[in-house]
Amino acid sequence: MSDRTRADFWFDPSCPWAWITSRWILEVEKVRPVEVHWHIMSLAVLNEDEDKDVSAEYRERSKKTLGPVRVIAAAARKHGDQVLGDLYTELGTRFHDEGRTRDRETIEEALAAAGLERDLAGALDSDEYDEAIRASHAEGIGLVGQEVGTPVIAVEGAAFFGPVVSPIPRGEAAARLWDGVLLVSGTDGFFELKRSRTRKPVFS
Repeated sequence: MSDRTRADFWFDPSCPWAWITSRWILEVEKVRPVEVHWHIMSLAVLNEDEDKDVSAEYRERSKKTLGPVRVIAAAARKHGDQVLGDLYTELGTRFHDEGRTRDRETIEEALAAAGLERDLAGALDSDEYDEAIRASHAEGIGLVGQEVGTPVIAVEGAAFFGPVVSPIPRGEAAARLWDGVLLVSGTDGFFELKRSRTRKPVFS
C-alpha cells in the first residue's frame, strides 16, 4: 500500500451528505491508488458556537449527534483508529441506508457487526471521550476553516470540505470526480465552487 496516496477523511456518522461522500471515496479506492484514513469530527462541536450562522433548531439537532461520535471515539481508544472505517460503515448503513433509529440498540448492533464489544455503546452518554473528539475535530476543521461542515478530506497537502454529491458516483464516474477534486483543491488560491442543492441525499 506504500505506493498509494493517503487521503485523510474526517466524518460525523450522523451526516447523510458525509455518508454519501464516504461511499464515493471507497469507490475511488477501487479505481485510483488511494488509501483512506478515517478521523472523527463532530457536528455538535462545529455548531456549538452561538455566533455561527445556523438556526437554533439546527444547533439543538446537532447536539444530539454527539452520542454516536463518542462511541466511535471509545472504539478508537480501545482498538486503534484502524477500526473506524468498518464501524462507520456499520453505523452509516443503519442510520442512512436503513433509516434506523439512532438509539443504543442500533449502535450495539453496529458495534457487534464491526467485530467490537457491544458495551462500547456505554460511551453514548459519557463525556470521557469529548477531549479526544475535540482534538480530532480541531485537526480536521483547522485545515479548512469554520465555515464548512463534514466531511473534510486532506490529500497531497490540500484540504477541502465535501464534495457534496448525490447520488453516489460509482466506477469511472467516481474516478473522474476524484481527479477533478484533486485538480481544483491543488490550485493555489482556489476557495469555492458551489451551486444550490436540488435533490435530497440518495444513498443507493
